Amino acid sequence: MKSFLKHKGIASGIFMMVFYQVVMIVIFMSGYSAIPKNVDQLTVSIVNEDAQYGDEFVKQMQEQLPLKVIMDDSLDHAKQQLDDRSSHLLIHIPADFSQKLSEQGEQAKLAFFINQSNPASVVSTVQSVADQISNQMSSQLLAQSTQGALQSLNVPEEQSKQMTEAIQNKFAASIVMTNQPPAGMHNQMAPMFLTMSIYAAAMIYSMMSIGALNELKSKLGKWKAFLSLQGVNVLLSLILPLIGISIYFAVQGYGFETFVHMWLTQSLEMFAAIEFTSIFCILLGQAGMLVNLPILLSQTVSNGAVMPQDMMPGFFKAVSHITPMFYNVQLIYNNLFGGGRTGYYVLGLALVAVGALVINTVIHAIKGGKSEAVQEASELSGTQQPPATQPIMM
Repeated sequence: MKSFLKHKGIASGIFMMVFYQVVMIVIFMSGYSAIPKNVDQLTVSIVNEDAQYGDEFVKQMQEQLPLKVIMDDSLDHAKQQLDDRSSHLLIHIPADFSQKLSEQGEQAKLAFFINQSNPASVVSTVQSVADQISNQMSSQLLAQSTQGALQSLNVPEEQSKQMTEAIQNKFAASIVMTNQPPAGMHNQMAPMFLTMSIYAAAMIYSMMSIGALNELKSKLGKWKAFLSLQGVNVLLSLILPLIGISIYFAVQGYGFETFVHMWLTQSLEMFAAIEFTSIFCILLGQAGMLVNLPILLSQTVSNGAVMPQDMMPGFFKAVSHITPMFYNVQLIYNNLFGGGRTGYYVLGLALVAVGALVINTVIHAIKGGKSEAVQEASELSGTQQPPATQPIMM
């Protein structure tokens, strides 16, 4: 037993177990503490077309809502903002709201719009807020104010209550759900797990592929080996995502056009993930996993499948801008359920891929240059350098 505990491999294994426990707990506690602490960062858009009771209603919303309130003059623009996930709840007060409250036989209607192509935590939060507004604040305050006015006119209390109930029935709130996903938790979690499956596979592959690169560049040449590897990366990125997508589509059917969009999205993410995780493997070799795994864990918080970017703590918000998973999760939401800003997310994912490829090229040029200089010096001195040890799978 003492011999095993003193062995270098066992000591390294113990270090890795402690390291990953600490990293995982710190990342998850610091990231998910934003729920519900940062719920006030969610945005509600209000389109008020009623200059009478509507203005009073807006003032009450601004004072009592636990969300950021922004005013919008155009219903179409507000709907687009909701579709783009720039706002999380839309309240529409029509122009005839006050008029229908005052006319007999009419019913005043208030509309709430919720984009369900969002994390489940966001949808449930804003739906709860909409219910609170319609049931507790709007109806209750209207009833209290009306009853008080009737009592001040010396209307009998019983008659006052009956008239108040009649007025309450004049108010109706409707919740309009857009981009509704199919039923089932597996559909709500599909953007996260489809993205993570690609990223985790790419991370493991990148470590092995860089080991192969280091072995083959002495035979093929530094740049031929590097370019050949990039060709393999592109080919695998086009083929391998078909496996995961086919399994998901076999369980939950979508149209052929959606399948093609998902294939292209997942292919771009796989290439971006391979290039991104390869940066640390080229720099650090096997030790690159010490960096790659914490980054993977950070992206489980910052990918936008559990909380929107607005709610993320500063560090995780920064991570979401420079890593592949956030952009891919948003694209899967759009492809499967609907949503806007698709071009922005495609561009973001492509820039991550291109940026990582450029960094890898620079690192390979610098490290390759040093290796060639050492090899030339050894040849001139008549000595032969031993082959570099290859990384071993952890």
